[in-house]
Amino acid sequence: MKKKHVFWVSAFLITLVLGAGMVWAQGEIRVGSINDMTGGTADVGKDYALGIAEAVAYVNDTGGINGKKIKLFQYDYGYRIPEAITTYKRFRDFDKVVAVLGWGTGDTEALSPTVTKDKMPYVSASYSAHLTDPKKTPYNLFFASDYSTNARSAITVWYDQVWKKSPKYKDRVAKGEKPRFLCFYAFPTPYASAPIKAIKDQATLLGFEVGPDQDVALTALDTKSQVLGAKQFKPDLVWHGNTTMSVATALRDAYALGLGADHIVNNWGFDENLPRLAGPASEGVMGAAVCAFFGGKAPMMDKIKAYAKKMNPGIPESKRLIRTVQAWGDVLLLADAMKIADKQGKLTGEAIMKAMETFKSKDLGVGSLPASFSATDHRPATGAPIYRIEKGKFVLVDMIDLKKRWPDKWEKEWLGW
Repeated sequence: MKKKHVFWVSAFLITLVLGAGMVWAQGEIRVGSINDMTGGTADVGKDYALGIAEAVAYVNDTGGINGKKIKLFQYDYGYRIPEAITTYKRFRDFDKVVAVLGWGTGDTEALSPTVTKDKMPYVSASYSAHLTDPKKTPYNLFFASDYSTNARSAITVWYDQVWKKSPKYKDRVAKGEKPRFLCFYAFPTPYASAPIKAIKDQATLLGFEVGPDQDVALTALDTKSQVLGAKQFKPDLVWHGNTTMSVATALRDAYALGLGADHIVNNWGFDENLPRLAGPASEGVMGAAVCAFFGGKAPMMDKIKAYAKKMNPGIPESKRLIRTVQAWGDVLLLADAMKIADKQGKLTGEAIMKAMETFKSKDLGVGSLPASFSATDHRPATGAPIYRIEKGKFVLVDMIDLKKRWPDKWEKEWLGW
């Protein structure tokens, strides 16, 4: 009798424990995060990865998703597309996540057909405009202006605020000469090449002469041959499409070899480390910033700084980057959409995506332009603020609203590229 009694008590306790585990599991929301902490974009990816974990901790500490905690599964994939695909399958099949926070353009674009089939919300750090047409990629979203919008904005601001005010301008117009422009970027890297078609289209629209592209690896430590190749064209303006480390290398070499051009930079190559790495060569360089720099003005900045200090106290605030703030933007976007879907009683991928499409001029508090989405257009913003480095500081130059300036092109031509 005693043995039978012990058996039934044990069985009851096992059932109770398993039941408690089921309740605990039901009280969490599983989210995957694919990050580059060791690969070709780790110069910006490590800080972004820190920001992801810190932002998720903040969401959990402030009520979670309507009382449910986010359980974060975060992996480094070393900027290798096959590993990103494997990690995604683990998220989907083993970890059973409801959404993914992604990273690179190559892997995000490679996975887009799969996430569409799976109806998996995929909020990435890739702002490729190729992901903004919901007819093709409905489950790919991000909080910030896309690469093509950033590039078009940067070249337009330079044309309006620098070129047309330059002493060269009237002289060159009188001679019938156009401003000369070319691009530095990693040819085989989907992230770096994503906006090239758009920026060359914008250059043509504004009346530039476009010169030969220069292939610069993401990890380049010497770009003298590319600078000398560009020098033969005598550019007035150079676009840099890589991440910060190789952009800084190119700026230093251009400065040392007397290229004589102005420089504009995409958002992933334009951060607090650029003036530190490029020194005097960064003076006057312009670029897109999709949110506030770390420590800058934004409603959420006190929280962002507090969680950076709380969770990673060994990293000085002076070493943190705008990448942390970008990570918060994507996490807060996803969290707000999940709250809506959860309140509706259907925390599914489709419900989360549809919730994002209800956002109109949504301010996430990270210093980004308000984000808007619709069932026909997933471009979050219609322009981008462009900054200039002056004595190591970032100074706002202008913000072009592309939709207002070229409404027909914005509505009828530019979506998805």
